[in-house]
Amino acid sequence: MNECPNCNKRNIDLSSKNNFRPFCSERCKLIDFGSWAGEENVVSRPIESEDFYEE
Repeated sequence: MNECPNCNKRNIDLSSKNNFRPFCSERCKLIDFGSWAGEENVVSRPIESEDFYEE
């Protein structure tokens, strides 16, 4: 089941028709962006080249 990562609304359209995917709306997308911009969310370690390869 597809849920918005911000508000947990269910059945989110993940197709290219939804300009806000994986979010349900522009509001949820901007809230998430604000969390990253405000450094509430951070990457736990530097990204390594190995992170781009699947095992």
